[in-house]
Amino acid sequence: MFDVRKWEPKEALAPDWNVAPTKEVHVVLERPVKDAPDPRPVRQLRKLRWGLVPSWSKSPEGAARMINARAETVHEKPSFRQPFVSRRCLVPADGYYEWVTGADERQLEEQGKKKRPRKQPYFVTPADGSVMAMAGLYEFWRDRTLPDDHPQAWWVTCSVITTEAEKAPLAVAPATGPGSLADIHPRMPLMLTPDRWDAWLDPARTDLDGLRELLAPPPGGLMRAYPVTTAVSNVRNNGPELLEELPAPEVETLF
Repeated sequence: MFDVRKWEPKEALAPDWNVAPTKEVHVVLERPVKDAPDPRPVRQLRKLRWGLVPSWSKSPEGAARMINARAETVHEKPSFRQPFVSRRCLVPADGYYEWVTGADERQLEEQGKKKRPRKQPYFVTPADGSVMAMAGLYEFWRDRTLPDDHPQAWWVTCSVITTEAEKAPLAVAPATGPGSLADIHPRMPLMLTPDRWDAWLDPARTDLDGLRELLAPPPGGLMRAYPVTTAVSNVRNNGPELLEELPAPEVETLF
């Protein structure tokens, strides 16, 4: 069984406390090593750009819109169906941020007004302190404007699969605020429990029905969520202070 916490990469992994679309992220995947004498797939830790660019795309301009793939339709969408069958990965993380819209701002959104809503960010993380492994897909895209030997001729990009947010109570909920992940946002990243890692990463597994079974949501009540500073809403801010738990939300929300 592969354990992202015990695996020792050849290079040090620099921490990133505020990952944004189109940034590079570390993923775990299985594929043959280029130019290796053994053609069998090898489990690897790779850096990929977050925001999938389909192999048939004419340009990478839409990558920021392809950061997520819905579990319910990933097997049929043109951008995701082939990676779903043959290019799956795990995206390890300590957790993720999600935002709850303040009551007044949500009313403006519902009325169709253009004022940018103020939102309270929450950090969602496994309650037992472990690393979560999000289900992901990856793809190769060739930039035809560059020569074959150019280091940026090939892009390798990825997307995180999401599912309906669970309504079960959080394992640890904030003193005041959301009691479940669904109270924060209607969607959540699909976290795969360790018993599914091998099957998900195995490129020899191409049975569509079998793969779709792996997309079942994890057991409820594994996560905790707590409010963090609104500074995380600016991608230029990046440091451990962004993960510090606040005693109360900075922005008033529906709760």
